[in-house]
Amino acid sequence: MTANTLDGNITDKVLRSFLKGFEMNRVLTKTINSSLFEGKFTDEFGDTVRVKRPHQYRAKRTPTGDISSLTKNKIQSGTAFGTVQDYITVDLDWENLEEAIELDQFDKIIMPAGEECINELETSLGNFMVENSGLTYGTPGTAITKWSDVVGAGALMESIGVPNTGEHFYVTNPFNQANLADAQTGLTAADELVRTAWTNAQISNRFGGFRTLSSNSLTTYQAGAVADRVGTLLAAPTQTYVSQKNSMIQTLNLTGLTINETGAVLPGETIVITEADRTHINVRSRQVAFDGTGAQIQWAFRVVTGGDTNASGEVTVTVTNSAINEADGQYNNIFTALETGDAFTILGTEGVIYQPSLFYHKDAFSLETINLPRLAATEGSAVTRDGFSVRFTKYSDGDKNIQKARFDILPVFAALNPLFAGHGFGKV
Repeated sequence: MTANTLDGNITDKVLRSFLKGFEMNRVLTKTINSSLFEGKFTDEFGDTVRVKRPHQYRAKRTPTGDISSLTKNKIQSGTAFGTVQDYITVDLDWENLEEAIELDQFDKIIMPAGEECINELETSLGNFMVENSGLTYGTPGTAITKWSDVVGAGALMESIGVPNTGEHFYVTNPFNQANLADAQTGLTAADELVRTAWTNAQISNRFGGFRTLSSNSLTTYQAGAVADRVGTLLAAPTQTYVSQKNSMIQTLNLTGLTINETGAVLPGETIVITEADRTHINVRSRQVAFDGTGAQIQWAFRVVTGGDTNASGEVTVTVTNSAINEADGQYNNIFTALETGDAFTILGTEGVIYQPSLFYHKDAFSLETINLPRLAATEGSAVTRDGFSVRFTKYSDGDKNIQKARFDILPVFAALNPLFAGHGFGKV
């Protein structure tokens, strides 16, 4: 066999080496649902696919059991959208493969391609999670220094009715891991001879209801150019389940902000409604949710699409964590409906960049990779144990007399429930 001939056996070796680097560096991608959209995507489908959201009902209490005069629960099917992301590609010159074959250095040459591919995927996923997590615990910019900062995020999720079933994760950066080091003795023991990124990332297995992990793929957001950070709602948003059930993205018209500021409100920022009784309720018991100080938990939004203020200090933004308040209460998640003139505060300090930790239920997000079609030059493809599809292609440029190879993945991200995930910071 010549050095520039890759038969099926060599292709298998290339893919095995790639997957070693890919699998050993996964953290975030191991923590979210990767089966909900499984099999629903093909290369011919388009850029989105839908999956039904869970139905929710409200129990009634009557002295006689007569419900004839009461509003009946509606069967309303909401859907979550999975959105196809950009291709992630790592390309190699053919000479690298020749060297790998000749010197039997597949792992040395190919594994870094797998590492780079998963690093890019995890960073992209981390950014998506930051922008689509609806909850906030702690004060932006305050470091996580004690385990109560982690446990408090879990208490927030439990208080608003996030299911206790299924796995819960808290992902923080390596320096926060160092801050927690004094308190983690004995929480995790992993002595494998070959330690993957997943093994190394684990700080605790089940402390405060979370599997706590460290990751360097957490992304940042920047606070907008507004200095005063306060204002009021110019109009009450639509708060019916029918209007929100498919996207869980709501439109807010804000006023009272600094006039004509470029980058006034930016994606990732948190808008807290400070008006009395605009607070979270437990979506199961329908009771008002309280924090550790005995105060009601104020409703908060995460900015998805920001904007600049006009000459009147007004701006329209889209936010996730849609507030629902209807007369029948079947899908309500906020105690009283938002109204025109409600006061709000945008958390953070003008222009400052923040890196939140993430806490979430496994079913807050979904991730899949599309099984890409074979090209004429394609040598092979591989699928990981949990369904991630990688395509390997060798090809040539005849005009330039160059031979090449590439690895491709095409991910699909979906935010299934923004109330199941949040930004985590320390408490002042």
